[in-house]
Amino acid sequence: MATELTPVRQDSLIERALREVARDGAEPAGGREDKTRTKLLDAAYEQFCATGIARASMEEVARRAGTARITIYRKFDSKDALVDAVMLREFQRYFGEFRAEMAKAQTAADRVVAGFVTSLRTIGRNPLITKLLEIEPASVPGLVGGGDSRTMFQVRDFVAHQIRIEQEAGTIGAEVSTMLAADMIVRITGSFLTSPSDLIELDDEATLTEVAREFILPLVGLGALS
Repeated sequence: MATELTPVRQDSLIERALREVARDGAEPAGGREDKTRTKLLDAAYEQFCATGIARASMEEVARRAGTARITIYRKFDSKDALVDAVMLREFQRYFGEFRAEMAKAQTAADRVVAGFVTSLRTIGRNPLITKLLEIEPASVPGLVGGGDSRTMFQVRDFVAHQIRIEQEAGTIGAEVSTMLAADMIVRITGSFLTSPSDLIELDDEATLTEVAREFILPLVGLGALS
């Protein structure tokens, strides 16, 4: 199936996270680290992990951070802006770990498997995602691949780009439809996160690796279903 699908392009948190990770440790945009902002982000993350996002207030975050109420509004115009900043940082952490795992893999097959396993491990073990699955499950699909599909499309574009890199290097066949393969991989990954399997534990990396080798590699022409 050689037909390519047209990717969706939006300037989302995913794209912003990728740009920041691509800076490769460069000085944060805007100059030196804003320690007050970082403290507020840390406090917001802790608050969201404790109570979820919907129940958390800006005032609670400010108290947890040990700052005045007016301070948090100087750094973030609204709660939505604060949530975006927290999620952006989580996406940056995820993509940073993803890139580190890719750098260690020796073959294209190893990179595909590592990408699948790393995604499930990193997102599935994230305390914030875990808390939201417990008390605000409706909010999770929009973060990890569902909802209005915007996030899923952005992650799909990212995965498709990784597949194209392999194609250009000659390690994945040119006949593979990068967008469709990426779409399938992201949907499978998202389903594991939003509808946990009773057969596979996300902490069982050995089993996840076997699943990836048997069912994910064929999607990019690197294996065959038995």
